[in-house]
Amino acid sequence: MKKFKLSLLFLLGATLSSNAQKIRTESGDLSFLKGQTELNIKYDFSDFQVGGFSSESEYKNKKIKEYNEKEAGRGDTWENSWERDKKDRFPNKFEELFDKGLTGKIHAAQNNEKATYTLIVKTTFIEPGFNIGVMRRSAAVAFEYIFVESGDESKVMAKLKQPDVPGSQFGGYDYDTGARISESYAKGAKMLAAYMLKNMK
Repeated sequence: MKKFKLSLLFLLGATLSSNAQKIRTESGDLSFLKGQTELNIKYDFSDFQVGGFSSESEYKNKKIKEYNEKEAGRGDTWENSWERDKKDRFPNKFEELFDKGLTGKIHAAQNNEKATYTLIVKTTFIEPGFNIGVMRRSAAVAFEYIFVESGDESKVMAKLKQPDVPGSQFGGYDYDTGARISESYAKGAKMLAAYMLKNMK
C-alpha cells in the first residue's frame, strides 16, 4: 500500500510539472506563420525575477557582495559570467534547439532581415537552482513569447506564455549555474517549436 501511495504521488507530481510547463496562447493565434520560411528572434531580459528575489538587480547585488567577501574580485567575475550567459549562452542554446525543432520549415535566427515577423523571447522568471553534490535543485525559467511585425513591433500578432520550464543536465553533473539555466532555454525552445508546427496550420 505504501509503495502504491508513493507511486501515485510521483505520477501526480510529474503530471503537475508537465502541466506547468505547457504553452498557452494569451492572445492572437499563429495562423499568420503559415507559409513563412523566415523568422527573426530577439531576446528580452529587461525585467525578470530571480528565485525568491523581487528583481534581477537585487539577486545580482547579493551574489556579488557574497562572492567578493569570500574572495576579492570573485563577485565581479561572477557578474561578467552572468551577463555573458544572457547575451550568448542562453540565446545560443535556445536557437540551436528551436531551429532543430522547426525541422527546416522555418529558419529562425537573430538579426534575420529576411523575416516579416519577429519572435521576442521574454524571460520573466529564473530559478537558478543549485547542485552541491548531496543536494540539488533544478533550474527553471518562465517565458513570454511575443510575435510582432518586424517593421513595427507595436503590431502584436500573438502572445504565448510558458511557465516553469525545468533545466538540468543528464546524470546530475550540472554544477554550473549557467549550464542548468541554459537547459531550460533548450527545453523551452523545443516545446515552442512543436507548438508552432502544430498551431500555425
